[in-house]
Amino acid sequence: MFRRAFWFTAGAAAGVWATTKVNRQLKKLTPESLAAQAADKAVEAGHRLKDFALDVKAGMSQREDELNDALGLHQDPDRPDNVTALPGPRRLRAIQNDKTTPLNLSYNRNEDH
Repeated sequence: MFRRAFWFTAGAAAGVWATTKVNRQLKKLTPESLAAQAADKAVEAGHRLKDFALDVKAGMSQREDELNDALGLHQDPDRPDNVTALPGPRRLRAIQNDKTTPLNLSYNRNEDH
């Protein structure tokens, strides 16, 4: 008698457990639940995209500072933040007009063909 009562109770408990699991899964598949899940995923993706964009922006400004230092472009305190000052004059090797070689400033387009 006790064995039958035990197995009856165990079967009833397993049936309740299975029914509860199935109902939970069915509730997850309703259109409202699917829409809510999709909205949550979209918001989560938006937050990830925002974090990525902020990381890229920080990396860009860091790299811009590195390039400005490498090129000698320094920030002028009198200028706004988005305008950089040009470097001072550098020694440039200009092509000097040698008096020994004549300058030919005319250009004949027909010579190219």
